[in-house]
Amino acid sequence: MKRYLFFLMTVMIMVQLGCTMAPKYNQPALPVPDAWPNGGAAITSQAEDVRREPVAYTISWHDFFVDERLKKVIALALENNRDLRVAILNIEKTRAQYQIQRAALLPNVNAGGTHVELRVPRDFSPTGEPMQTRAYVAGLGTSAYELDLFGRVRSMKEQTLEHYLATEEARRSTQIALVAAVANTYLTLAGDHELLTLAQDTLKNEEAKFDLIRIRYDAGLSSELDLRQVQTRVEAARVDIARYTQLVAMDENALMFLVGSTVPQELLPKELETITLVKEISSGLPSETLLRRPDIQQAEHMLRGANANIGAARAAFFPRITLVSGAGYASVRLNDLFHPQSFAWAYAPMISMPIFDGGINLANLNASKAERDILVAQYEKAIQVAFREVADALAQKRTVGDQIAAQQSMVDATAKTYSLSDGRYKAGIDNYLSVLDAHRSLYSAQQGLITIRLAALTNSVTLYKVLGGGE
Repeated sequence: MKRYLFFLMTVMIMVQLGCTMAPKYNQPALPVPDAWPNGGAAITSQAEDVRREPVAYTISWHDFFVDERLKKVIALALENNRDLRVAILNIEKTRAQYQIQRAALLPNVNAGGTHVELRVPRDFSPTGEPMQTRAYVAGLGTSAYELDLFGRVRSMKEQTLEHYLATEEARRSTQIALVAAVANTYLTLAGDHELLTLAQDTLKNEEAKFDLIRIRYDAGLSSELDLRQVQTRVEAARVDIARYTQLVAMDENALMFLVGSTVPQELLPKELETITLVKEISSGLPSETLLRRPDIQQAEHMLRGANANIGAARAAFFPRITLVSGAGYASVRLNDLFHPQSFAWAYAPMISMPIFDGGINLANLNASKAERDILVAQYEKAIQVAFREVADALAQKRTVGDQIAAQQSMVDATAKTYSLSDGRYKAGIDNYLSVLDAHRSLYSAQQGLITIRLAALTNSVTLYKVLGGGE
């Protein structure tokens, strides 16, 4: 038994000292410029009066989102979303697969016991008479254990490990995308709620004007044209209320779908004004920061796995040595089973060397190299896509502050125009058409301001996502 255990220890040491035939991994060069286009580092809008302190791009969502209601909604989504749950279960699956492949590096030792009774007919008996024999066997053994002298099994283990790590990055990518989707849907719901409130306030004002002009019309002080013009604004406001009511309902449905459960009403937003994110995310970062995005990390792990697979394909050209061995005790009598004289052992090393396989091994090696080249291209494309996403988000960020400032000035100007037109109409200087046009312009400008403010907030969420986010 000691010799057998010594043999097993020797095999394990040989396995641990084994090497692989995989080519040395070299990370592909970045297929994008070192800096963002159009001076992305200087993205502070001219409309901003206060210079904000930049923060790291890997900020956690707990710190990025300040609104407590939104944070609770995100937490619900991380707990209940089915896509994220599937991603986590995939991690458990690949972790188990990695453990299975890793276990192949070590001998599979089994303990067993056997009781055999056999009756031999006289025609087959050496004595010419029927014989009845029995045997008791107990021991340890290994079956078809491969000595990984050329790293085939180790390369397969490395490939499985990289797949496991890629699955973990896929889970991180899914989580970041989920957080961003929940936040954007939450903000969209708040924006549509604000547009609905604006439409409702507009309807109240238009109905009050309609009642006033109808009184003036009955008194002969206003024309029927004025009455019908204000009536069109009343009906237009009702149409907007119906449309925004529908959008709010659809936004709530989308949010509940992302969360995976019902969202309490007290957590739903009513306006954008109260929702605050975090300090500005710094864009003065080199493009190498993209390499820390989970989707790019996932692509690189898949590339590393393909590189390891080349090592397994190369090892297939070399001999494979497998062992079948066992040691234990055997006796025809149970009470003599563990007597020292009953000790028995056996081992049967087997070597197989490919001589002619019809080109299968060469084809497998070529296929593994082609797979590696495909994954290199996919890795580079993932970086290019990420670079464009960041560049687009920065392009919007550079101008959104100026858009808000210009739109706010437009709202102020149209509000003043509307006030002057209304005063001229009441004084009998002008007709109601100028009032109608001024109010239509004010209403449109107010809607535009809400839309641009929403775009500014969603742009910050997008930057959080495309720069790699944080858990």
